[in-house]
Amino acid sequence: MMTVCCFLAACCCLLTSGCIRREPPADITIINNAEPESLDPAIISGIPEFRVVIGLFEGLTRLDPKTAQPIPGLAQGWDISPDGSTYTFHLRTNLVWSTGEPITADDVAYSWLRAANPATASDYAEEFFYLKNGEAFVTGRLKDPALVGVHALDKYTVRVELNHPTAFFLDLCALPVMSVVPRLTIGKYGDRWLMARPLPTSGPFELAYWRPNDKVRLQKNPRYWDAANTRSQIIDFLPLGSQDTALNLYENGQADIVLDSTLVPNELLDVLLKRPDFHSFDYLATYFIRFNVTKKPFDDPRVRRALALAIDKERIVTKITRAGESPAATLVPPGTANYTSPPGLGYDPALARKLLAEAGYPGGKGFPRFEYMFNAAAGGGAGKIHENIAIELQQMWRDNLGIQMDLRQVEWKVLLSSYSHLDFETARSSWTGDYDDANTFLDCFISNSGNNRTGWKNAQYDALINEANKQTDLKKREQLFQQAETLLVHDELPIIPIYYYVGLNYFDTNKIQGFYQNILDDHPLQTLHRVGRRTK
Repeated sequence: MMTVCCFLAACCCLLTSGCIRREPPADITIINNAEPESLDPAIISGIPEFRVVIGLFEGLTRLDPKTAQPIPGLAQGWDISPDGSTYTFHLRTNLVWSTGEPITADDVAYSWLRAANPATASDYAEEFFYLKNGEAFVTGRLKDPALVGVHALDKYTVRVELNHPTAFFLDLCALPVMSVVPRLTIGKYGDRWLMARPLPTSGPFELAYWRPNDKVRLQKNPRYWDAANTRSQIIDFLPLGSQDTALNLYENGQADIVLDSTLVPNELLDVLLKRPDFHSFDYLATYFIRFNVTKKPFDDPRVRRALALAIDKERIVTKITRAGESPAATLVPPGTANYTSPPGLGYDPALARKLLAEAGYPGGKGFPRFEYMFNAAAGGGAGKIHENIAIELQQMWRDNLGIQMDLRQVEWKVLLSSYSHLDFETARSSWTGDYDDANTFLDCFISNSGNNRTGWKNAQYDALINEANKQTDLKKREQLFQQAETLLVHDELPIIPIYYYVGLNYFDTNKIQGFYQNILDDHPLQTLHRVGRRTK
């Protein structure tokens, strides 16, 4: 009887071991705050998506992990015409997709034209406005893509014609929207191309899998042109918005890097910021409120200014965020290269009430109830901070203006979709600079920008931004940008700046290296690596 039992037990073990596939542990596990909306470089617009996509797809340039300045990517070099308006990029001759097929100049031109095509509906399509005929193509006024200023001259050469010299053009080439995607796979699968297995990638990693609400797993791409310097084999991204869970996973060794200041428990901030594995830094990012100016009463600038003047921003950063943030009167953060913002609006409840009365709502009478939308994650985290800010705004506007606001909590994907479809009245938002220049903030609000998402259109603002970007004189350029930002944050206010972020993340430098703090909070994945073996 004993022998039979042992035999059956052994069979069970064999059967079980055959059914359970243990996946290898990740070299590095990153807590990434939110579930990605997509991994298509042409349509993503959120930071959680960017962090993953830069590991999968590369552009002509990429960002240096230490300085966040553009360096050669798929292009090994480039020539610039004397007038600064034509770039000739020379691709590396050893470029192949992760599936083995060659990457060519035709793939570059295809990728850019696909992202610029209005049918793609890219929120970042305005980055192609700098190309000859780019704006006309993006807006649908020009139908022939052959007339747009990007051309494959031969297998390894791409020529780009700009409307005028653009100082930050090489920075733009490192953005996900300009990265190179697999045209043959997209041609075969259409909108479902990301489901292809294996999925051809041009970056340092391949997509092992994406399990929604679990993880995105990336594995090293051995065919990447710089694979010899890709330090990790597997990197996992966990979509997690709970402060307590993030900290617990980190303390237990189940996560290695936590990327957002909003994932540090507020009640422990004072203690945790003293630890050597908690890192704070300055970076270019601003938290603000969007108005949908196509809906009443927010179509009236006096109403928008009144709401702005009724917000005590100092109270928000000292009571809620508490990580060293500064109240913001402008959109462009201090420290942006070659730029100082003009004065914005401060805290003045009396003037706010006066403006609201002038708009027809004395003491808030007759002002309709409205919704404030924000994203919140179960268990707290970033969502809890957004909720606390929303509650504070609700009280300030009720006490100072006599108006009533309802709170609407939604998932991250819903928030992004609502922005794009103007399906909101007011909403929390933020912007992190894509490059170190005031333009990366201010061009979001030109009339036909996919990142505008307020319904606000101002011809004077558009003209100022356009003229500033043509300037080679830095002082004149700054003055034009200042005039535009005055319209944005002082006169018209389709947005209300609330505070400038302070960067905060946590990881142990004795265990994880190749992660560098920089002003854009941009972290290329190929440099990340573990020192020693994972202990848990």
